[in-house]
Parts: sequence; structure tokens; C-alpha cells
Amino acid sequence: MSTTAHTASSGVAYHARSSAAVAAATSIPWVLYAVAAAATIVVVGIIWDISWHITIGRDTFWTPAHMCTYLAGAIVGVTCGWVALKTTFAGAPEERQSSIGVWGFRAPLGAWICVWGAFAMLTSAPFDDWWHNAYGLDVKIISPPHALLVLGIVCITVGAMVWTLAWQNRTNVPALKTRLARLYVYDAGMFLGMVAIFVTEYNNRVLQHTSLFYRACAFGFPFVLVAVARGSTLRWPATLTALVFMALRIVMGWILPLWSATPKLGPIYNAVDHMVPMQFPLLLVAPAFAIDLLMHRLGKTTTKGRDWATAPLYGVTFMVALAVVQWPFATFLNSSTARNWIFFADRFPYTVPHSTLLYQNRFVDLPADHVPSVLAMSIFVTLLYASLSAGVGLAWGRWLTHVQR
Repeated sequence: MSTTAHTASSGVAYHARSSAAVAAATSIPWVLYAVAAAATIVVVGIIWDISWHITIGRDTFWTPAHMCTYLAGAIVGVTCGWVALKTTFAGAPEERQSSIGVWGFRAPLGAWICVWGAFAMLTSAPFDDWWHNAYGLDVKIISPPHALLVLGIVCITVGAMVWTLAWQNRTNVPALKTRLARLYVYDAGMFLGMVAIFVTEYNNRVLQHTSLFYRACAFGFPFVLVAVARGSTLRWPATLTALVFMALRIVMGWILPLWSATPKLGPIYNAVDHMVPMQFPLLLVAPAFAIDLLMHRLGKTTTKGRDWATAPLYGVTFMVALAVVQWPFATFLNSSTARNWIFFADRFPYTVPHSTLLYQNRFVDLPADHVPSVLAMSIFVTLLYASLSAGVGLAWGRWLTHVQR
């Protein structure tokens, strides 16, 4: 009887260990969720901070938006610091093998990229405070301290992507690989959101019928979407990435105006009584879908030479798809139909006078766009930028498919 009981207890213990092993093999490590949460918090904080600036002004360094942004840096610092200490002093052989050494410590490459981003963010905080005390209110989104902050945030989002992909590329469990691929696309959506914020000053809806707008879009967007499409194992990764980006911006555009707020810095040209959101996001889902379709046709596994030969196809595809959907959508946003809570086109910063084109919902008309030779050259340069951006995206995407650490 005792033998039977021992056998039964051994069977239960074995079954418990097997269940735990299966759960571990099909579950995403908590650290990847932590850095994904940090990437989300930091992008939300930046969108909130921009809304704070265009609604209230910079009344103090200790704004809730700033604290939200730096909370993300703290989460990354604690998470990645714990991973580095554990891997260095108590890591299993496979953990040490899937890490790299920096200054005597070992951690995955994605974790180190996140740490560098956190350091850049924390460095930008006192720099930004000094900048405002010395020069006053920002007149541009991209000031030197903000550029350092954006660099740090980009590092956090890229680190989350690389860390997740390293796990995806190492695992042979189909269910886990799929879940990691989805998390990677989500992280990429946060990265795309930061790229969009970086070119905010050039994608205002009143500029969206100008060559300047399309030239600005050609720099970063093809790079991100092509790289994501190349690096992911999902069928529609670029499309999903664009949807994540758009969903976050739209939800923030719906939530922020629910809070009452008034300007605290002058001059006040436009009286506001609620938080002013950023404008409705670009319809990047259309060119992202076109890139996914082209990737299906050309394939993800190609040579370096073929990548650069096909890069102009990706660049032209992106720009044509963007123009087809964004040109008429910009017309819609500048119409009275879009002045509602869904598209929030009736919300204007307090620094915008009623005499401006933005307040009057009129497009900027660049004289150079009416000169055929100048316009032709502008189109050529735009397509060149998009092709180079797509080429770099293909190269980075190729590297992403092989990252293991």
C-alpha cells in the first residue's frame, strides 16, 4: 500500500512539474510585459505633455505628464537592473548565453538598449528644467532637451522590440512564438507613435496638401513599417503596427478633452476650457497594408542586393498609398463634419489666433508647389527619401530576424 501511495505521489509531483514546464514554455516572461508597459506609459506621457503645453503651458516641471513619462524610465531602470544583476550573478547557463557583457555585467541586448534610454531620459530632465529657466517657454516641440528625451524614449521602445524578438527567434514553441510576435507588433506600434510625434510640426492637417508634408513623412514612416514587416512572423505585422499607433492616439484624443483646464501662460489667443488633444492621427494603416501586401509578393528572405533593388518599390508604394488616403481625409478634417468628439478637429491650442489658417480650417498653399519644375523635383526628392528609408528598414528588418540575445 505504501508503494502504491509513493507511486501516486510521484506521479502527482511529475505531473505538477510537467504542467509548470509547459506553462513556462508557453508564457511570456514578465520582464517583456514590464518594458512593454513602460513603452506605453512613456508614449502616453509624451502625448499628455504635448496636450499640457498647448492647453495650459509649462507652469512647473512637476506636471503629471512629466511624472508619467519619468515613471516609465523608473520601471525600465528597475526591471533591466534586476535582469542584469540576476543574469550576472545567478543566471542559468542559457540566460548567460543569450546575453551580452557591458562593464562586467550581463543582460540581453534589448535590456541594455532600454537602460541607455532610461539614462538619456533621466539626463534630459534637469537639462529641460534648466533650458526653460534660461530660455522660457518652448516654441518648438524639438528643443535640445526634448531631442535627448525623445532619443531616450526611442531607445526604450526599440529595446522592447529587440528584447521581444530575441525571445521569439530563440523559441521553438509555436504558441509562444505567436504571442511574442504579437507583443513585438505592439511594441512597434509605440515606436511608430514616437516617430509620428517627432514629425508633428510637419504633419499638421493644414500642411497635408503640400509637398513639405509628404517629404517629412518619407523620412521615418517607411523605415519603421518595412522593418516591422520584415522582422515579424505574423502575416500582417505592418498593418497591425499602424492600427496600434492609431488606436492609442485616437483614445488619447477622446480621453484628454474630458478634463477641464485653462491656460496659465500668456499670450492667450484662443480661450480653452478643456485639455486640447493632438490632432487625429495619420491614416498610416493604408500604406502599412500596402507594404504587407508587397512583402507577401516579394518575400521576406532576400539578399542584400535584392533588398536595395526593391527598396524603391516599397518607398513608392508607401507614398502613393499615403497620398491616396490622406489627401481626401485631410480635406475631411478641415471640414465642419470633422468638428466633433470623434475626430476632435474643433480643438485648437490656446496659442492659435483666430486669424490663422489652422483655426479657419484652410490649407497652407506653398507657391513652390505651383511651379511644375520645382514640384517635379520635390516629388523626386520625396520618393528618393522614401526609398532610402525603406532600404534602411529592410536592412534593419533582416538583422531583427537573426537577433538572438
